[in-house]
Amino acid sequence: MTTPTQKMQLVRLAHARSGDKADWVDFGLFAWNESGYAVLAREVTAQRVQAHFAPWLPGKVECWYLPNILAIKLVLHDALQGGGARNLRLDNLGKSMAAALLRMDINVTADELAACLAAPRVGWWGDQK
Repeated sequence: MTTPTQKMQLVRLAHARSGDKADWVDFGLFAWNESGYAVLAREVTAQRVQAHFAPWLPGKVECWYLPNILAIKLVLHDALQGGGARNLRLDNLGKSMAAALLRMDINVTADELAACLAAPRVGWWGDQK
C-alpha cells in the first residue's frame, strides 16, 4: 500500500541563498531541521531542479548533498544567457534565483510534513520553533 502524498513548495521546509558567476547560478538550499533535510535529500535532485527551471535553463544541474550542515549545494550551468553582463533578464540573475528555487513543488506525506513542522529549527542562533 502506498502512503498518499501532497504537493507543497520547498519554502515550507527550507531557506536558500544564491549567487551568480559568469554563466552559472550557485545555490545553497538549507533545511530548517533534520526531518526537513531527509525530505529534501529525497525530493531535490539534479533532474527535478533541471525540470523546474527548464523553460530557460539549457545547461546541466549539479547537486551535492551536505548532511552535516543540512544543506544541498546546486550549480546550474549555462543559466544566464552568456553571463550577467550579457543577460537581458536583469531581474532574474543569480541573487534572485533562490526565491525561484523555493517555489519548486515537492511531495511529502502528512506524517513527514507534521514531523518537519514540529521539529525545532536549528541554526547558528540555536534551536527555535
